[in-house]
Amino acid sequence: MKTEKFEDILVYFSKSLMGKENEEDILWDVAKNCISKLGFVDCVIYLVDDNQSMLVQKAAYGPKSPKDRTIYNPVEITIGEGITGSVAKTGKPELVMDTSQDSRYIIDDDTRLSEICVPIAYEEQLYGVIDCEHPKKGFFTERHLKMLLAIASICAIKVKSVRANTALLEKQHKLFQLKEEMLELKLKTLNSQLNPHFVFNSLNAIQYFITTQNTKFALDYFSTFSRLVRFYLKQLGKDTVSLFNEIDMLHWYLKLQKLRYDDSFEYSISIEKKDGSLKEIVIPSFVILLVFENIVEQSSINKVVDQHFNVDIKTTEKNVVLEIQYQSKSGDHTDHPKNDYRNEIMKWEDQVELLNTVKGYNIVHNTIGSSNNGMHIKSILLELPNLA
Repeated sequence: MKTEKFEDILVYFSKSLMGKENEEDILWDVAKNCISKLGFVDCVIYLVDDNQSMLVQKAAYGPKSPKDRTIYNPVEITIGEGITGSVAKTGKPELVMDTSQDSRYIIDDDTRLSEICVPIAYEEQLYGVIDCEHPKKGFFTERHLKMLLAIASICAIKVKSVRANTALLEKQHKLFQLKEEMLELKLKTLNSQLNPHFVFNSLNAIQYFITTQNTKFALDYFSTFSRLVRFYLKQLGKDTVSLFNEIDMLHWYLKLQKLRYDDSFEYSISIEKKDGSLKEIVIPSFVILLVFENIVEQSSINKVVDQHFNVDIKTTEKNVVLEIQYQSKSGDHTDHPKNDYRNEIMKWEDQVELLNTVKGYNIVHNTIGSSNNGMHIKSILLELPNLA
């Protein structure tokens, strides 16, 4: 078969690969079109697997591929094994005039006496190997080697480009996905705090205090409730909040829940700060509140009694550490009302996991629980980053 000029082959190859946006098209174009123009009768193209330990046949020309884009009996070669594996390991091309004299030669579908093998590599990154064989001894020449190296180089650049574009698209897709998850997180958090049942129960409590002429409690409850709602709406769409405002909100929330659940629990909050104002410390929004939302609502479901929260907050330049000690006694578990809306409250552990994934906050938490003679004790350690 008459071979074409070196320059013509490279021009053809460069034009042929234009518009190819996946590795399969690139490799099969090299095997089926370009190799045939060199006058070769057999060629197999390998790619390195994900573990960087094996060469996997991906495209072929000749007996290994009698039909379009099919490889007959595909094989895998360990890097370092055989002539092909040696080229992959060293990154250096090889021209073997007589394979019968080379102990490394591995028979694939048939014995052939000449072999030429070049790495598909760019900037010291190995992507694969082009391996060609011929039944005649000494068939391949230095000119063949030069042409095949040029083709492999263009192939490597194209594969690198395709993989870079694929990685970029995957990264963009992941960012869009994470943004959707963050929006969902904000909506879930807001829904958890401003659940219609919670709002209606709060308004019913205010109405009850008014109808029983308990004006002081009514005004106190209404004032606290309105502050909490204003804060929620102001924070909607924001990822961070000052520790000062978060503690204020926590006070309002616990005060409101105490009124709502007839003083069924007591709480104390102590703060130990190193330097600066609490307003200067910035933490992820709603994390602390959601912890207490989970505890209070779950306690209500279980009808526990003698509840007490002891909250210690310690701040440093890098983080804010909360130590929550919660204790309670078992109550009456019979005939308590169904509150399906509590199932809609997001678990604070899920929120932390999502924030760590999306924002990379590395929030650390640990929960330990124990029971003794009807007394339940839960200890929660929560370490938040100072994002100031």
